[in-house]
Amino acid sequence: MPEIIIFRKSNYFQMKKVHIIILLLLAITVGVLLFMTSDYTTYANFVQAREKTNKSVNVVGYLAKDKPLNYDPQKDPNFFSFTMLDKEGNEQRVVYKGSKPQDFERSEQLVVKGRVTGDVFAASEISMKCPSKYVNDEITLKETTVSIKSGS
Repeated sequence: MPEIIIFRKSNYFQMKKVHIIILLLLAITVGVLLFMTSDYTTYANFVQAREKTNKSVNVVGYLAKDKPLNYDPQKDPNFFSFTMLDKEGNEQRVVYKGSKPQDFERSEQLVVKGRVTGDVFAASEISMKCPSKYVNDEITLKETTVSIKSGS
């Protein structure tokens, strides 16, 4: 006698739902991975950054301490500009639409992320490598002298 197999409608759709959920999770995972890889920026010097005007790059360098810093919080608290030298010695004016980072002048190394627009590098992020707190620093070791006058 032949065996009759009865498909239950609920089990059939239950498997379909599981497959759909797995496919959705897979699609979301692929989308997240694509989004994360599109955020990676390359490291370049200022000459290379000028060539890649439509792409954001990271430039590693140093603050040109002999050039002025332009930051006037009374006039515009979200405008800060300075001159930076990349590791190859190329000088570039950098404009950052934000406030000046604390202890910016004391930084040992800078990493700016952004792109060249016109004759300036428009930075969207600034990272600073600050001096070690264990190095004897003139600012932290300054002593104040107090003179005491005796009342005669």
